[in-house]
Amino acid sequence: MDSHNITRRHILATAAAAAGTSLIGLPAWAKAAYPNKPIRFIVPFNPGGATDILARVLGEAMSKQLGQPIIVENKAGASAMLGTDQVAKSAPDGYNVVVSLSTSLLINQFLYSKMAYNPQKDLLMLSELASAPVTLVVHPSVPANNMQELLAWVKANKSKVSYGSWGVGSYAHLGGAYMSKTMDADMSHVAYRGEAPMIQELIGGQLQLCFSSAQNTKPFIDSGRLKVIGVTGKQRMTVLPNVPTIYEQGVTDDAYAIAGFVGMALPAGTPKEVVDVLHAAVQEAAQNPKVKERVDSAGFLPVFSSPEDFSKSYAQAAPVWQQLIQVAEAKVD
Repeated sequence: MDSHNITRRHILATAAAAAGTSLIGLPAWAKAAYPNKPIRFIVPFNPGGATDILARVLGEAMSKQLGQPIIVENKAGASAMLGTDQVAKSAPDGYNVVVSLSTSLLINQFLYSKMAYNPQKDLLMLSELASAPVTLVVHPSVPANNMQELLAWVKANKSKVSYGSWGVGSYAHLGGAYMSKTMDADMSHVAYRGEAPMIQELIGGQLQLCFSSAQNTKPFIDSGRLKVIGVTGKQRMTVLPNVPTIYEQGVTDDAYAIAGFVGMALPAGTPKEVVDVLHAAVQEAAQNPKVKERVDSAGFLPVFSSPEDFSKSYAQAAPVWQQLIQVAEAKVD
């Protein structure tokens, strides 16, 4: 007997039990038809970033549980809104899933005056996979070794400092804009198509600082080509245990204490039976050593929440991000 079919039945049975029903009580299409073809994970960023790699490792693990291939497609553009919009407007049948950051799933709705989709109406939040704190790194020539010294330096060098981001509306953009605004530093923002080119420009000295994932910065921190100032959020990264959070350093602004997330979402209206099957597969994949290693190496903190818990944390985080955008004056028309 095909082990994939056994696994699929186990997943369906688990999902049904969680929903308070039996497998027999599920509709025929849920038992026999889902999934009966490849599932697409849409990553609205360029290949090679932390989110893209996590999506691929997670997809590989989940495909074994679901008995169908999971194809990862990169559709970058419009601050991650292009790929996210594609999923928001796709059929609510469970075959199109967006794996993205809080950028396109939460933040952009406060940043842009017009959007092609409304994340709170057009998407169903499936699981917060991980909390996504980032490192704050500077070029070695910057004469600062902690957050207090860096803030003093940017303030003293008004209009002379440039910071990078992996796109308008990303945490790297908002965090840098907030620093510039609160320090009256008039820093220049340079947006890149992904983290990799941003880091290369920082190493080359075209930028002085940026926020970026540990996956992209750790090799250069270890080699001394970049200097790390701290990490966002309130918990140290497993992959950089000796690097203090910015919060630990006495800079307790919400802008630095919060962290983004990596999450999965489906089109609104996706049947609960499909949601339950996918969520059960996510929970099973979360135990996979490869998935755990990828979460840690990116500097992420594992969450793998339920749809209900994701919705609660989303509602709590939304006003914090909205306020950050207002303070940073980062609104985009």
